[in-house]
Amino acid sequence: MEIIPAIDLINGQCVRLSAGDFARQTTYDADPVAVAQRFADAGLRRLHLVDLDGARAGKPVNLAVLEAIARHTSLDIDAGGGIQTDDALAQVLNAGARHATAGSLAVREPATVQRWLANHGPEAIFLGADFKGEHILISAWAEQSTLTLAAFIEQYLAVGATTFICTDVSKDGLLQGPAQATYQQLVRQFPAARFVASGGVTTIADLEALAEIGMHGAIIGKALYEGTIALPDLLRFL
Repeated sequence: MEIIPAIDLINGQCVRLSAGDFARQTTYDADPVAVAQRFADAGLRRLHLVDLDGARAGKPVNLAVLEAIARHTSLDIDAGGGIQTDDALAQVLNAGARHATAGSLAVREPATVQRWLANHGPEAIFLGADFKGEHILISAWAEQSTLTLAAFIEQYLAVGATTFICTDVSKDGLLQGPAQATYQQLVRQFPAARFVASGGVTTIADLEALAEIGMHGAIIGKALYEGTIALPDLLRFL
């Protein structure tokens, strides 16, 4: 199982939200490049970079940070937040991201994301399945769509997608454990998909349980910043 640390950006700084609420924001570090370097120095190979300003603005805002992290580290970066147009996708990929995550746009404009999958391939385009209960959330988690999590995944598997970053918004940033039952059901229902768990990962035991379920990857955010998971403890997964 791939271990993927997360950096969420607001005003160019590393932050975490609680349950997706922008009013419940904690700033952890003013230098995201240094944070990314610490992850790389610890042996981690991936990075999940979320432009929260971009998610609200509907276009990438923190491209300079992405460029700096790509320039100063060898991390394999997947970037999300505000990627709504062909130009925005090109900006993110040109800035150094190897993968771009389509979330809200995948619900609103499926034809666009299907075209991206066809043009760039499923290794470059990940699907962001941000969910609460059974439904997908969009618009920086402010709006519930009518699309269920299962229907979203089924729709995109049918057009060539392979990797789904599944974020349980109700658990994100709360350090209360991930949505293991939901992930277990998804792995059983869609064995061809590569699922990445996001939201709620708090302990090494959580990671071990997700690996046992058969998750392709797990994103760790607040647990690293709050110290409930230490970077050296992740070596067993690398």
